[in-house]
Amino acid sequence: MRTITLRFAIALALPALAAATTFASARDYGDIDKVNSGISIDAGSTAGSLETVNGGVHVGANSKVGDVESVNGGIHLEEGVQATSVDTVNGGVTVGAKGIVRDTIETVNGGITLDTDADVGGKVSNVNGGIRLERAHVAGGIETVAGDVWIAGGSRVEGGILVKEPHSFISWGSKEQRPPRIVIEAGAVVEGTLRFEHEVELYVHESAQIGTIEGAEAKRFSGDPPKFGR
Repeated sequence: MRTITLRFAIALALPALAAATTFASARDYGDIDKVNSGISIDAGSTAGSLETVNGGVHVGANSKVGDVESVNGGIHLEEGVQATSVDTVNGGVTVGAKGIVRDTIETVNGGITLDTDADVGGKVSNVNGGIRLERAHVAGGIETVAGDVWIAGGSRVEGGILVKEPHSFISWGSKEQRPPRIVIEAGAVVEGTLRFEHEVELYVHESAQIGTIEGAEAKRFSGDPPKFGR
């Protein structure tokens, strides 16, 4: 009986201990500006602007931060993080479930992933790299040049989709560089114009809701979507 009671007490204490540990690690970091190292923010913390040149940025769950910027490095916001904007040049961006970015997400060479119930108040854009929405919301549209775009069911995009003409010649017919693939799954909504300034492969589920299409012809599908990525 005493053993059972002890085990029960330990089971009750573990969640409280974990919460206390998380609370103890939370802090206010203020503004951080680095050159040759990454930035890591503990879960449940607050910070101002986070800027680095050579290094990635990792923000722990449920933290609140300002502008997040890197030149050479990826940016990862865990679940429930709130940020003002996210900007990198060479690196991918991930926004965890229920994360909020009040302004824009921009990268040049890197993919962008928005997990379930993530919300972006501005535009999501890149040049090279896939853009994937998992039941997420983007208020300012999606823009890319050579990246695939996947909009999963339950996602909503306001402001349309723009695939811009590349500044340099790209042979879309080659095995190495096929045209960008745009997939809009069942139950997804894209409001506004879907404008394509060069060749793309556009797949739209029969139940998806989209705006006007310019520069491409949609291939409607009813079963499984085509493969995402290269």
